[in-house]
Amino acid sequence: MTKPASNFGAPMSLEGDHFRVEIPSQRSQAIAIVEVYGTIPPEEEPRIFIERRVWVAIADIAQKEFNARLRAAKLRQGRWHTGMNYLDRLLGRELCVLAWAAEQASDPQIPTICRKWLALRPEERWWLFLKTVAEAGFPEDRDRGWRRALYFALSDASPTTPRSPRPVEPQFTELPLFSLPPRE
Repeated sequence: MTKPASNFGAPMSLEGDHFRVEIPSQRSQAIAIVEVYGTIPPEEEPRIFIERRVWVAIADIAQKEFNARLRAAKLRQGRWHTGMNYLDRLLGRELCVLAWAAEQASDPQIPTICRKWLALRPEERWWLFLKTVAEAGFPEDRDRGWRRALYFALSDASPTTPRSPRPVEPQFTELPLFSLPPRE
């Protein structure tokens, strides 16, 4: 039996902390990701307004990742739709990290950002969210601090030069440190 939830694991009552993704019907409008605090003022804070082209590139990756985890927790899976989409607070934090990293990216950089975001553990994404939101967590903070660092850290796809293999170390039966001849 699955536990009741709304969209991506958000509580059905929407009284607790959660995130809201607002997808407008007009294709020219930006997608908003908003952190909602339930009944504690301030009741909500917008975190990012993201261009539609970026949203289209990251939405499926995030949906697949979140649904796999919701399925493992026996919660109903979600899908993005026009209008209000609600997320569990931790999934919302992870989505913010992905959106912040991709907001300035060119189209060829976005797959690299998504791949590197997927390589992070959820706990690492939560930590990155907390570091970023403390300094640059509002929509107008686009080019500051940790938010800027997320872009550089996750978009770097420079090819690494192959390293030469380390030489094989000799097998010692005893440590040679004490078997050296004494100094004169």
